[in-house]
Amino acid sequence: MSVAVKGVVRLRVLAGKASPSPAIGQALGPLGVNMMEFCKAFNDRTSKMTENIPVPVVLTAFTDRTFNFTTKTPPASWFLKKAAGITSGSSTPGQQVVGTVHLRQIYEIAKVKQQDEMVDYIDLKSICKTLIGSAKSMGLDVVP
Repeated sequence: MSVAVKGVVRLRVLAGKASPSPAIGQALGPLGVNMMEFCKAFNDRTSKMTENIPVPVVLTAFTDRTFNFTTKTPPASWFLKKAAGITSGSSTPGQQVVGTVHLRQIYEIAKVKQQDEMVDYIDLKSICKTLIGSAKSMGLDVVP
């Protein structure tokens, strides 16, 4: 017999840096998930990643106090900020340009994002178009 799901939580944790902090505790505590167990499992899974990369996590908690989680690729905005060499997007996108991103960089980001479970059925061209839209909404120019 399968165990019932108690809840699903979405988190964003830095790769290799999960610790039983208040942010994680507030999300996992009400579900009865052992924070140390999650932190150890997450850090093991992300040990090969570069540190300080924000990794989206979807954690499913079950009524018997067990859990499983999936990790996704970092957000597109994080990739775009890294590619443009900026720390934050424009406060007035469309009016103020804060950086530029090359189309080749968009393509490389799209190839990484295509590895996500929810995006693997979308063709690369559509992912690139979405990334170009995200870049423009952040105040970035996309150049060939």
